[in-house]
Amino acid sequence: MRGSRRPSWLSPKVFRTEVLAGLVVALALIPEAISFSVIAGVDPAIGLFASFTMAVTIAVVGGRPAMISAATGAVALVIGPLNREHGFGYLVAAVILAGVFQIVLGALGVAKLMRFVPRSVMVGFVNSLAILIFVAQVPEMHDVPWAVCPLLAAGLAMLVFFPKVGTAIPAPLVSIVVLTVITVAAGIAVPTVGDKGDLPSSLPVPGLPDVPFTLETLRIVAPYALAVALVGLMESLMTAKLVDDITDTHSDKTRESIGQGIANIVTGFFGGMGGCAMIGRTMINVRVSGARTRLSTFLAGAFLLVLCVVFGPVVSEIPMAALVAVMVMVCFATFDWHSIAPRTLRRMPAGEITVMVVTVACVVTTSNLAVGVVVGVVVVVVVVVVVGSVTAMVIFAKRVAHLADVTSVTDPDGTQVVHSVTGELFFAASNDLVGRFDYATDPDKVVIDLSAAHIWDASSVAALDTIETKYAQRGKTVEIISLNEASARIHQTLSGELTGGH
Repeated sequence: MRGSRRPSWLSPKVFRTEVLAGLVVALALIPEAISFSVIAGVDPAIGLFASFTMAVTIAVVGGRPAMISAATGAVALVIGPLNREHGFGYLVAAVILAGVFQIVLGALGVAKLMRFVPRSVMVGFVNSLAILIFVAQVPEMHDVPWAVCPLLAAGLAMLVFFPKVGTAIPAPLVSIVVLTVITVAAGIAVPTVGDKGDLPSSLPVPGLPDVPFTLETLRIVAPYALAVALVGLMESLMTAKLVDDITDTHSDKTRESIGQGIANIVTGFFGGMGGCAMIGRTMINVRVSGARTRLSTFLAGAFLLVLCVVFGPVVSEIPMAALVAVMVMVCFATFDWHSIAPRTLRRMPAGEITVMVVTVACVVTTSNLAVGVVVGVVVVVVVVVVVGSVTAMVIFAKRVAHLADVTSVTDPDGTQVVHSVTGELFFAASNDLVGRFDYATDPDKVVIDLSAAHIWDASSVAALDTIETKYAQRGKTVEIISLNEASARIHQTLSGELTGGH
């Protein structure tokens, strides 16, 4: 009995996987943490310290095992203007206050509200993040030595083609090492990481932010802190859901929300720039390296600090062109290109396109990801009112109270299972629908009966496509039956057109 409660990472095979995964992620975190520091306008050490404290803390208090939290571009974009206008002390104060906001929001159940963020808003959020990160790289490509251009091109080429050779070593790391060796060996004079500031040579020391503790300070930092809290929670909860889908496991989203707050408070007191979950690094940890426990997250932070403190002089020689190449590829991989493909736009309902475009426009205009998400959700409500009428809105609101349910019956011979879905399938319900099926243990023949359900939007079609894909990955067939006329029409129009981007 006692042995059954032993942590899974104590298994030699799992332990080896987790350790190697943590090392790979730590190596991959270095260029991004430095790049995000540049976006925020702080020394590279600040972003590296933040990545260390975020990863180590969230490994203990987070709700989603194996998810990587560190300094991120989303938080850097929000917090950068505060640092430039008021100074670093105010940035640290905002990070700590953002952590407090996240704990409060987590305790109030904000994780449950994520189901009411439509797919079109989430796509707009991701696309906006990619655009803003790219815009932040433009200054690094302007008014620089000519050698930066060929180095940037070479870095992009390695990032594109090296993964075709192998994935054991992250392509960003290969690109950075090769370009650094070339510039140092050839004595090429280009901007380097060392030009941005000194890297850490010792462990971080906790302390209070250097700001006056007055209501005026609170007035200045509170809006930025709230934006960091909202953006951090949205990106973290979306990443947690993605890992849930990949591993076919569930995680405690409320604990994750509170854990992100605790991690940001700890990071703030250690002088870090704050952060949240990282989709790209989490994919390296979970999908590429096969990690599944908290150990890999903890070791990613620990290895990162060792690499920086011990090998700081080497890291200082990295050319900025190498980091810009990495960030450009991050933008390219983050952007949902499928969402703007002509075929997708022709089939997508006008309301969904409107919401996505408005979300992107608001974020790019304000450089605030939280503003875009809030406006996007408001536009959803407006679209429903304009397209539907007040009466339809009332009827829909009543139906919202009864989210989808799934009951399952397996044939006596065990060759087929019928999942009967009951309720209204719209973005709020569809966000949870994918997790209601047992992909691993269900028979090879799966029937999804929608006779007691109604499909309202593209998010629901995307959820059904995801369910079919998960079964297909395990060699199982899915048949969707008994759709009503309206549901069949929207499903036939959009099925297979929405999930090709990521």
